[in-house]
Amino acid sequence: MKIPKCMSTQHPDNVNPPFFAEDPQLSGEDEIQEAYYTFSHLACDEQMWDCEGKEVDDYVVKKLLTRYEGFFKNNRLGEDIFITLRVPNPTVEHAESKILLETLESIPRSFDAAKLFYGDDIAPIFEVILPMTTSHKCVDRIYRYYADFVVGKQNQPFKEGDISIREWIGEFQPETINVIPLFEDMEAMLNAHQITRTYLKDKKLTQQRVFLARSDPSMNYGLVSAVLLNKIALKRLHQMSVETGVDIYPIMGVGSAPFRGNLRPDTVDKVANEHPSAHTFTIQSAFKYDNPQDEVVAAIKKLRQREKGLPRELDEERCLDIIKRYSAEYQKQVEVLAPMINELAKYVPNRRKRKLHIGLFGYPRSMRGITLPRVISFTAALYSVGLPPEILGLNALTKDDIEFIKQVYLNCTDDLRDALQYLNPDTPYLTKELARTISDFPIDFEVNKQHKEITDNVLKSLEGDKAWLEERVLRAANIRKFLG
Repeated sequence: MKIPKCMSTQHPDNVNPPFFAEDPQLSGEDEIQEAYYTFSHLACDEQMWDCEGKEVDDYVVKKLLTRYEGFFKNNRLGEDIFITLRVPNPTVEHAESKILLETLESIPRSFDAAKLFYGDDIAPIFEVILPMTTSHKCVDRIYRYYADFVVGKQNQPFKEGDISIREWIGEFQPETINVIPLFEDMEAMLNAHQITRTYLKDKKLTQQRVFLARSDPSMNYGLVSAVLLNKIALKRLHQMSVETGVDIYPIMGVGSAPFRGNLRPDTVDKVANEHPSAHTFTIQSAFKYDNPQDEVVAAIKKLRQREKGLPRELDEERCLDIIKRYSAEYQKQVEVLAPMINELAKYVPNRRKRKLHIGLFGYPRSMRGITLPRVISFTAALYSVGLPPEILGLNALTKDDIEFIKQVYLNCTDDLRDALQYLNPDTPYLTKELARTISDFPIDFEVNKQHKEITDNVLKSLEGDKAWLEERVLRAANIRKFLG
């Protein structure tokens, strides 16, 4: 089976709305067109479909096939290009839990629509992503609920001597689905290999996709921790693959801000080289809509042509020691900044008309009991006051730590340089300790004067008239080519 390499997502980190949208906030109907656009114009081979929020559309397959018949006749859903559903996790997202059942029930309905269109039995949707996975049981429940209750009920008669559900309304297909665990917090990421191994034990699978978050770990533990956690997880997953004989295909959830992965059209080679064993990278909204289309298409082509390699070797014990010390300092600094972040986040514009996934940052337990906004608003708020979140916690690192990190995190210097151009040296939120660390850090960077001027005005607005805050947040974001 073909495993896609470029997963277009609905993360609302874009500054500019796409040309086909009637409103800066994309609606459910816009997202149908977005899926077609990412397949047909950008050549992504996968679209994540986030199954939460008031405007989510369970009829995405039927609408795509009927509206864009010519394209999908030549580009087969479920074989050439893919739609992968992101479902709520009932263990964590209690308010959204029953949406999971509705979503799983929609998979056979999408199969029927595709069968009418193509005339055969290839499933257009057969994979779902389970966020905030912390146990193999969470993944297994989705797998078994679909097989036993969505599909399994077709053989049940209404009563003894009566017809079965299958005879009444037709066959339910596909018979099984693949469940992709998404690991987002530190404990789960470090244990991703064991959780996946246990899930695979009683299944005859030869390949398995695994999703590693990049944004949530950055927000919860800091930039350096996020990179090191991903590298440890990738190494352990590879080793588990060797031991079990099951091919593992990691997905990395990267955004355009350096804090969230620094994946932009001009950095695809660097990011791919940083994580050679990752198979799939996410193509988020800023990547798609805040860059020239020809550059986006060329970058996606590069990612699709690359071959997955082996993970890089690293000293796990040393990494874990650095993560522990650095994360503690990072979290202390975020605790102090939280009131400003929460205030300014109100002025970061929404780019979708529905609530997307919550993520770990939606829960007070994720950060010393502090409630914080979602990661895109968090990142945008800090950039808007001239304090790139990439620098938080760096003062906890020794010179030996920095030298070690630069050997393991190959793009560390480049990522920090990309972020530091948006530093405002005059921001009151830059502590003397952090300022000293930056001046001692072996990085040459030049402050973007235009961005600094806008952040100066944001800082004035925060203390006084907030009427122009949203516009100024957007103007600064437009220079960066990402919202947050």
